Amino acid sequence: MCLGIPGQVTEITDAEQHLAKVDVNGIRRIISVRLLAEDGLRPGDWVLVHVGFAMSKIDEKEAQLTLDQVQKMGADYVNEIDAFNSSQIA
Repeated sequence: MCLGIPGQVTEITDAEQHLAKVDVNGIRRIISVRLLAEDGLRPGDWVLVHVGFAMSKIDEKEAQLTLDQVQKMGADYVNEIDAFNSSQIA
């Protein structure tokens, strides 16, 4: 199963290439935010992350609700966090 998990943008690392560093459950990775180029993402914004891409911008309340629900999924959540931890856009 593939999940989208909430992550908070901590830094825009390369605006031209649409790359940002996000924090997902304490794990920080650089991901592509190209799909949200028109949303004007800034540090502090929340996004739904799937396989190294920000898929949608969400608010903090939705991020927390989503995180609470995916954590209840147990192994699927752990697998998604492991996949995020091992991914990186170079």
